[in-house]
Amino acid sequence: MRLSIIAVTLCLILFSCSNKKIPDVSNIKISLTTERFEKNFFDTSTTNLLIYLKQLNTNTPSFVENYLTKILSVDPMWPADTAAAYVNAFIKAYRPVFDSAEKIFNDFTPYEKEIKKGLQFVKYYFPNYKLPQKIITYIGPADGFGDILSEDALIVGLQHHLGKNNPLYKTTFVQETYPDYISRRFEPDYIAVNCIKNIVNDLYPEKQEDKPMVNQMIEKGKRLYLLSMLLPTNDEYKLIGYTQDQLKDSYSHEAVIWDLFIKNSLLQITDKNIIKNYVDESPKTQELGEGAPGNIGSFAGWQIIKKYVQKKPATTLQELMNLDTEIIFQEAKYKP
Repeated sequence: MRLSIIAVTLCLILFSCSNKKIPDVSNIKISLTTERFEKNFFDTSTTNLLIYLKQLNTNTPSFVENYLTKILSVDPMWPADTAAAYVNAFIKAYRPVFDSAEKIFNDFTPYEKEIKKGLQFVKYYFPNYKLPQKIITYIGPADGFGDILSEDALIVGLQHHLGKNNPLYKTTFVQETYPDYISRRFEPDYIAVNCIKNIVNDLYPEKQEDKPMVNQMIEKGKRLYLLSMLLPTNDEYKLIGYTQDQLKDSYSHEAVIWDLFIKNSLLQITDKNIIKNYVDESPKTQELGEGAPGNIGSFAGWQIIKKYVQKKPATTLQELMNLDTEIIFQEAKYKP
C-alpha cells in the first residue's frame, strides 16, 4: 500500500493534535550567550596554529581540547608540526563550508532566541535542571559529530545546517554516515530542535532494555511528547524527523499503522533485530509501502502518550516520564 494525503480530514486532525494550552514563560530569565568558535578557528592569520587555538575560547578551554581530539581526531601524541599540518589541511579543505556558513549564519540571533525560548520551557517544567548558559558554534567534518550537549554549553555543528540540497551532503563519504533520509534535516531550522532534543536525552537518558516492542514504542513516544512540550510552537514533523507529507500521511493512516502492529502480533515481541526496524532511524517502513516513513513505532508510541494525557490531564511531565510504560498502555486504551 502507498500512503496518500487526505488534505481536508488531515487539517482537522492536525488542528486537534496541536490545540493545546501553552504556558506563558516570558518572565522566566535565561542567561545565554553565543560564541562563534568557527570564526576564530578559520582565521589563518596566525603562524603558530596550535598555540593560537589554545588561546581561543578562554572561558571554555575544554571545548578546544575536545574539538581537536574528538571532533577533528588530532592525536595528542602527534608532534606539534604534524598536528598543525593536519589542522591546517582541514581548514583549507573546509574553507568553502565555512564560507557557506558565514552567509547563512551571518546573524545567529534568531536561532539563539529560539533556543532560549526552549530553555524557558525546560526551566518551567524542570526548575532544578542546570541549564547550559552558552551556545558554541563550530564547523567540523561533515561525516562526523553534529549538535552536542556538554556540561556547560549547547554545541552546534553548522556543517550540518547548510540546507538539505547542499552538494556536500550528496558526496559519498557523507552519504555513508548520513543518507538522504537523515541529511534532509540538515537545515538551519533544526538547530533548536536538536539542541532541546539533546536536553531531553540528558534529562531522561535512553536505556537499553529487553522490553517488548510496545513498551519501547511508548518510551520513544514519551520523549517525543516531552520534546513537543518544550518546543510547543515547532512543527511536529521536525520533532520526529519526518517530511511534512510523511507526517500528514501518518496521521491520515493512523489506524492502518496500528493494524500493522496488531495483525502481525508485533507488540509483545522482544527480538531486538525486529524492534529496531520500527523504533530506530530508517528510510521507510517496508510493510506500509514506499511512501511510509521509518521509525513508525515511535509515531504510534507518541499517539499512545497523547491519548493517555488526554485521559489523565493532571499528569505532570515528570510523572509521565517516570510512569511505567505498561500502565500507560493499559490505561490509554489506544485504538485509532
